[in-house]
Amino acid sequence: MGKRLTQIATRTGDDGTTGLGNNTRVSKDSLRVHAMGDVDELNSHIGLLLCEDMPALVRELLIDIQHQLFNLGGELSIPGFELLKADALLALDQALEAHNAQLPRLQEFILPAGTRAAAQAHVCRTVARRAERAVVALGQAEELRDAPRQYLNRLSDLLFVLARVLNRHRPDGSAGDDIYWRSERLARYAEE
Repeated sequence: MGKRLTQIATRTGDDGTTGLGNNTRVSKDSLRVHAMGDVDELNSHIGLLLCEDMPALVRELLIDIQHQLFNLGGELSIPGFELLKADALLALDQALEAHNAQLPRLQEFILPAGTRAAAQAHVCRTVARRAERAVVALGQAEELRDAPRQYLNRLSDLLFVLARVLNRHRPDGSAGDDIYWRSERLARYAEE
């Protein structure tokens, strides 16, 4: 990616098209552009999450994820190009295992709530799922490596776990927990 942006307002997109990294132009409504946009939105939401107080290891992990999402977006913008490497998937798997091992086992569904940081992590999780669906749709229409889809799938799982971690991280040192779903049906079942 040798060419850097020097001018933002080019007006070349006024006709409803946008340029890909290989200098081809496509409709702004194409599956590829939808996937790129969802990945970009996810990266922006992670940037917002990074404004919150969190453990240093979580912060470092999220910063690395932002870089990997930029690679993923770059790969999507250049059909046939590979930027997202296998070690990025491995890093997600290792982080998921390490953070999940510190959490109590879930006995019930949880709500996307709690601390502001945890709630924002849940927003990131849902945007990651949308980005994954967009990448799946693109992969069904065009040839696409498995890594972008796999990365987003694993990332959404990790963001769920990180939301739970962030619900337990309180700057004042108080104990935190997840917000559990109160199911009337399950409550009745437990009483029987």
